[in-house]
Amino acid sequence: MIRYVCLIISSLFLMDIQAQKVTSRLEIYDLETAKRTVVYEAPTHFEAPNWSPDGSYLLFNQGGELFKFDLKHNKVQKLDTDFATACNNDHGISPDGQQIVLSNNDQPEGSRIYLVDANGGTPTLVTPTGPSYWHGWSPDGKMLAYCANRNDNYDIYTISTAGGTEKRLTSSAGLDDGPEYSPDGRWIYFNSVRTGRMQIWRMKTDGSNQEQLTFDSYNDWFPHISPDGQQVVFISYIDEVDPGSHPAWKNVMLRMISPTGGPITKLFELFGGQGTINVPSWSPDSKRFAFVSYELTSD
Repeated sequence: MIRYVCLIISSLFLMDIQAQKVTSRLEIYDLETAKRTVVYEAPTHFEAPNWSPDGSYLLFNQGGELFKFDLKHNKVQKLDTDFATACNNDHGISPDGQQIVLSNNDQPEGSRIYLVDANGGTPTLVTPTGPSYWHGWSPDGKMLAYCANRNDNYDIYTISTAGGTEKRLTSSAGLDDGPEYSPDGRWIYFNSVRTGRMQIWRMKTDGSNQEQLTFDSYNDWFPHISPDGQQVVFISYIDEVDPGSHPAWKNVMLRMISPTGGPITKLFELFGGQGTINVPSWSPDSKRFAFVSYELTSD
């Protein structure tokens, strides 16, 4: 219910800013140089880049559809997803680069998770029950991790890519979200509001050993582990927000922490939030990651 309400609030807020123009910028941050580079910009709203395993393109969503940005030729191409034209920002690419997972708002109960060929085609349903929002793919390509509302509580679940019975991993009151596998397949990182503010957590892939990694005054969301397993980047809200929501158009910052916790490194501030870095976006070499920043201007 919390996430559903947040989506409604976000939609109402988007209606309030219709008199303003939205500019979205697809950016890459280089850890070695500490520089941001805008690779694509458009006077519209798009979200949530993934970086392909072969390093050739970035995948993002816009207007309910998915698009590929060719990093070599600087071209954007729409991905054919057949009937799935209500895609949200919870999408990703399989470890072998052959499939794309998408979350499509195609039922009254909300988003469900599908798989489609990386070159496009007709998606195959994985989670018959909604709402379900994908966030992580196991390194062996066999399992998906996602956030789902069952019995009026959002928790972390896993399921085989072939479908079947889902497994519930968390049961705390309030929102658990953003699950992502570590590269070694031993851990799932996620964010949870169970201690009052949204913070970064991790647990074993069977749901055991749940431990908190961040303990600060910010609301921290969407931990993404670098492919070499050395760093975790996540987004923190500078503006005060409800701990169970991740709204758009806010002052935020991207920060980094060791996979085992400890000191946090602030990378930079930006205007963003929802859509900035919802899903895995590290480059294959772990030297860069992609994100989206926004600018609002009056007509």
